[in-house]
Amino acid sequence: MGKLFGTDGIRGVVNAGLDADLAYKVGLAAATVLAKDKGGRPLVTIGKDTRISGDLLKGSLISGLCTAGADVLDLGTLPTPGVAWVTVDEEADAGIVISASHNPFEHNGIKIFNGKGFKLSDELEEKIEEIVLFGSNNVPMKTGADIGRVSYVAPKASEDYIDHLESTIDSTLGGLRILVDCANGAASTTAARLFDRFSKLRTDVINADPDGVNINDRCGSTHMDALAAMVKAGGYDIGIAFDGDADRCLAVDEQGGLIDGDQVMAACGLDMMRKGRLPGNTVVATVMSNLGFHVYTKEQGMVAECTDVGDRNVLERMVEKGYRLGGEQSGHTIFLDHATTGDGQLTALHILALLKESGKKASEVFGVCPRYPQVLINIPVADNDVKKAAMASPLLAQAIQREEEALAGEGRVLVRPSGTEALMRVMVEAKTQSLAQETAQRLADLVAGL
Repeated sequence: MGKLFGTDGIRGVVNAGLDADLAYKVGLAAATVLAKDKGGRPLVTIGKDTRISGDLLKGSLISGLCTAGADVLDLGTLPTPGVAWVTVDEEADAGIVISASHNPFEHNGIKIFNGKGFKLSDELEEKIEEIVLFGSNNVPMKTGADIGRVSYVAPKASEDYIDHLESTIDSTLGGLRILVDCANGAASTTAARLFDRFSKLRTDVINADPDGVNINDRCGSTHMDALAAMVKAGGYDIGIAFDGDADRCLAVDEQGGLIDGDQVMAACGLDMMRKGRLPGNTVVATVMSNLGFHVYTKEQGMVAECTDVGDRNVLERMVEKGYRLGGEQSGHTIFLDHATTGDGQLTALHILALLKESGKKASEVFGVCPRYPQVLINIPVADNDVKKAAMASPLLAQAIQREEEALAGEGRVLVRPSGTEALMRVMVEAKTQSLAQETAQRLADLVAGL
């Protein structure tokens, strides 16, 4: 990847790597590249999550976009998949999301979609990057009527997006009682309104009071314990949790048991296959998917095709081969018939529709896909150079081989650099929790000492 764009756009701590000046240059460069690619004046949508730094970065991005002659549709606070959908619906040339997804509030990011709602190509990202790093001073500033204009379309855009989500299922969801955790993020602006569309669905919402600094703070899809306890104690049928920008959805069953992305894909994939809606009987996952997911899908006659980590890689494989369902264990689930990216609220609706149609408990519908004990250890590193050195280490390669041989086909090892954080990740699955923990710790200690 380039010096600015990682696997999920530009990320950093605001004013400590990602600041207003950089955002202005990105807006300037994006408008310049888009205008050249289009051969005319580009139209760009822009939305954000609830971080305190969102307005700071949005103002700078808009300044850069308009300076270079792009018109802007300001969508306000809207989930990432909502920005992608509105970009297509408004026939814009690109969409920009200001979010750091599941990361703490002091982080933020800039992600760019193309006019079809897909993440921007590597080629265009590289062109934007080149201008930001080396040529922003040479971009001509527009004057007079050529300066870009800003339109504020937040209320209409979010309602249109909710209309779209509602239209993707034909169930009333009647009789279900659910608890929804909005992570004090972007879903705080849309989730209650979405679920209220289903008058026979009984919904309670928590963590939907963002203050700029409480996004993802002990809530949402990265902190499921409190939701699990509340669902079990309150007698809910299921609990739904989003992350900060609502492109992820995880759930808990009526007993408080976790329903992860693998289990969502397995259950929804089986349902789609039985209804003739799963091309090639294939679900696209990543190398992080649990071994239990692979065992279950094979038993049910499905094919689990894996990519490298990242919903971008999953989506590229889906588009390339015409598959319609894919995602990640972490909760990015892509229903390509309805969305061009992972969409937490869309996923939630399809989870609920499947649960309602089954007439069973959530633990029965989603718990049939087993989850082998898995241990994930994150090792902080200084920078990308350390990541590269670790991945190139012969000592690490030899250690991974030894551990895999010891597992004897009844587990697996994955060591990889994070694409969004200064971390190395060690993941081990095994038949027992203790074996997975011991194996992962040995490898993590080795990585930390490299």
